[in-house]
Parts: sequence; C-alpha cells; structure tokens
Amino acid sequence: MPWPSRWARRAIALDAADAEARSALAVVLLYAGDPEGMRAEAEMALAMSPNLAMAHGMLGVALTSSGKPREGIASLETCLRLDPHAPTVPVRLAQTAMAYYFCGDYEAVIEAATRAIRDFPDFPNPYRWLAAALGQLGRREEGAQALAKHIELAPAALDMYVRNRPPFWQPEDYAHVIEGLRKAGWEG
Repeated sequence: MPWPSRWARRAIALDAADAEARSALAVVLLYAGDPEGMRAEAEMALAMSPNLAMAHGMLGVALTSSGKPREGIASLETCLRLDPHAPTVPVRLAQTAMAYYFCGDYEAVIEAATRAIRDFPDFPNPYRWLAAALGQLGRREEGAQALAKHIELAPAALDMYVRNRPPFWQPEDYAHVIEGLRKAGWEG
C-alpha cells in the first residue's frame, strides 16, 4: 500500500469519525483509480460532517469519474459554495469544467473554464478543458490557442492527463477528451 494510503488509513484507524481523514482517503482512492471507494469515503465523510467542502468536492469527482457527471456538478458546486476561498478552488473549477465536458455540454465547459482562467490564469487544467470543448464545437483556432497556453503553463501535464489515461477516467471519457483535443489541433 503506497504511503499516502497508509497514512490516510492510519488516521481513520485512530478516529473512524474523522470526516477530514475520510476525505483525504478519498483523494488517495482517486489516484488509485477507485471511484467507488472514493465515493464511499466521501459519502461517509458527509454523513459525519454535511458541510465539509472537501468531501463535497471529492464526491463530485467520484460521481464524475463513475459516469454520473451531472450529479458530480452539483457536488462540486456545493464544494465551491461552502469554501469559496479554499486553496483547492482552481482545481474544483477545472473539475467542474471536466464534469460539464463529460456531459457533452460544451458551452457550459467554456463558461466554467473561462471563469477558472479569469480567476486563476496560471493554473493550466482549465485551458485543456477549454481547448477540448472548443474543438468539439468546431472552433479549432481558439481551441489550438487554449491548448498552446495549457502546454506553455504545464507541458508535463499532457503526459499525465492526455498521453496516458488517468486512472480515474473511464476509457470512454478518455477517448472523448482525446477526440476534443484532436479537433482543437493536438497531434499527439
């Protein structure tokens, strides 16, 4: 068991009612590619602490990653509403754009990604979602510009999120992302 999992599980062993520890384990399970385990931990955390923003965020990602992006959006929006100044806000905004993308609502992706970019212009992930959505809408030149900005800010992120399927994306969602990016001009 990798060290983050070991420490998150140890925290839960010390206090099974620690909602933050359960939320931390949900994060670990995200990167382990276990959206169902992630969802279970986030739901347990919310049962203990219904207003824990982190747990709402992790539930949103779990739902999005397990084929329920519309439900995931509601949880991500609750997370943002509960803690609008958290250091994770740029990540949650990008995850909201991702959820809209997986719903096929490309206009909403553009809106969510644009909000994230306006507030956090140096955070690369929203540019990727913007590029894919613009590609899907046939707006190749704009999509190529967004993709170029993503690459400029974080070239290694393409390896993690595009060249290799992240463990928390379903194969069909990954194919959908690749399709949008190719329509935006990505040649990888």
